[in-house]
Amino acid sequence: MQSCKKIILENVKKGSTVIVSCSGGPDSMCLLKNVIDLKDKLDLKIIVGHINHNVREESLEEELFVKDYVLKNNLIFESMTIKKYTKENFHNEARIIRYDFMKDLIKKYQASYLFTAHHGDDLMETILMRIARGSNLKGYAGFRMVMPQDRYVVIRPLILTTKEEIIKYNNENGILFAIDKTNASDDYTRNRYRNHVLPFLKAENSDIHLKYWLYSERLNENNEFVEKYVQNIEQKIIVDNKLIIKGFRNLEPLIQKRIIENMLYKIYLDDLYTIGLKHVSIIIEFILKNKNGSLNLPGNYMAVCEYGYFYIKVFKENKEYCYEIENVVYLPNNYKLSLTNEVGNSNYYLKLNSKEVKLPLYVRNKKEGDKIEVKHLNGTQKVKKIFIDYKINKDNRVSWPIVVDSSDTLLWVPGLKKSKFDKENNEIYDIIIKYEEEK
Repeated sequence: MQSCKKIILENVKKGSTVIVSCSGGPDSMCLLKNVIDLKDKLDLKIIVGHINHNVREESLEEELFVKDYVLKNNLIFESMTIKKYTKENFHNEARIIRYDFMKDLIKKYQASYLFTAHHGDDLMETILMRIARGSNLKGYAGFRMVMPQDRYVVIRPLILTTKEEIIKYNNENGILFAIDKTNASDDYTRNRYRNHVLPFLKAENSDIHLKYWLYSERLNENNEFVEKYVQNIEQKIIVDNKLIIKGFRNLEPLIQKRIIENMLYKIYLDDLYTIGLKHVSIIIEFILKNKNGSLNLPGNYMAVCEYGYFYIKVFKENKEYCYEIENVVYLPNNYKLSLTNEVGNSNYYLKLNSKEVKLPLYVRNKKEGDKIEVKHLNGTQKVKKIFIDYKINKDNRVSWPIVVDSSDTLLWVPGLKKSKFDKENNEIYDIIIKYEEEK
């Protein structure tokens, strides 16, 4: 297990606080033993984090096993139990919960390092699965031995070690560990690679895990070079998280893909179970059509092309509303309508003669096919066309207020257009409505 200790010694500063992710299985118990062996030499403060996945009868027993081992070695033990799972992909959700918990521990103890027990076989499985599913350059590389984060560093000291070597080390050193029987089942994709593909590869080359690691490192080197190049371009064509389509269209396809991958990564991180190559291709095709529109993405997100810009947003279902205008009406778009004696002539004021409209008055959001007899136009105009002319984005269109009378005759699109019912200062009117931002 020299490679494991060597990686720790070369990458961890003396006097550091470290978090060790430990399930109680052979890999994490092997890792924990190696970290403990270096505790005094590196003057480490060790916190052990355990997740009770709560999906097997043995889960509680395994938690107590890890806790007992940790306390006997005078370390700090932290655990959490997952109450329920909401997604279809159990493994991916468990991974996200696990890392979130470890991040909480890092913050709580101001730790500088997070140790995980990913080993050489894990790296091979990850690379093979991503090749089969499709990924990007970073994804195809799997995971790294040392991965700096914002305020801490993830270290995987067992990455040069095989599962077989870990079991042998545990047996020789009397390290007890729990066995997850589901790892032998072919019900999960990763297990099928582990049980059938890896044995074939290892039979061909006993050091195949090291070949995969070198492959991973080479891809990561290339990925870092490309990323620096792309970041320079992104600074020129991405403003306030919105992509300037004109600048994007002239880029090489490789760079286009990378930019979209980066935009998706900010939302989905490395969740390759939810988002993949097909989504990148669909989005690029969508952008290059150069038409206003939207595209639904997994996880309640939406890709939007709008007036020369592309961006990704959380999809919000807009509810219909209709309020009677009695005094002040507070609107969903953070504006308000109020009856006033203040006289104004802009599109933010409407003056009406109550004898020409059917009271009471209402404000509602847009309906399909809405038309208004625009003042001085001598004809009707679709509200949809007004929104387009004023470059109102689709989010705002849905909630934009429309003032109508009791017969649903359109009187005003506040801030944009007034109907023929609006009066001049020298005409007769007895109702004034003001549209203004809520302060």
